[in-house]
Amino acid sequence: MILNLTQHPATAEQKAQGVIDLSEAQFKQLSALLTFDEIPSDAEMGQRALDILSIAALHWPEIRQVMLGGAPFFMPTLDITFSTSGYGCLYAFSRRESVEEVMADGTVRKTAVFRHLGFVRT
Repeated sequence: MILNLTQHPATAEQKAQGVIDLSEAQFKQLSALLTFDEIPSDAEMGQRALDILSIAALHWPEIRQVMLGGAPFFMPTLDITFSTSGYGCLYAFSRRESVEEVMADGTVRKTAVFRHLGFVRT
């Protein structure tokens, strides 16, 4: 199993590959830890990574892999924190597909759909 530590619910494709979401309360806590409103210090990022690790530890030893995602500048800190704690770190790999839909009034709505294709391991 893979614990979802991103700010987005797992897709059906990800769930089929073993991804599980956090509880609602844990997700709210995680979301706050992944959100930065100001430029963080190294110390702040380190503490937030440890706080996220404590959320994941509630699921140890059943879950030893995590799907990480969030601010790119925070990913190295998270990756190092989790990998040195015995977790396998995964990043979702998806393809963006453009979908165009003709509306009733003749206008066209264009949306991007992300198709999960697998994981990149670090």
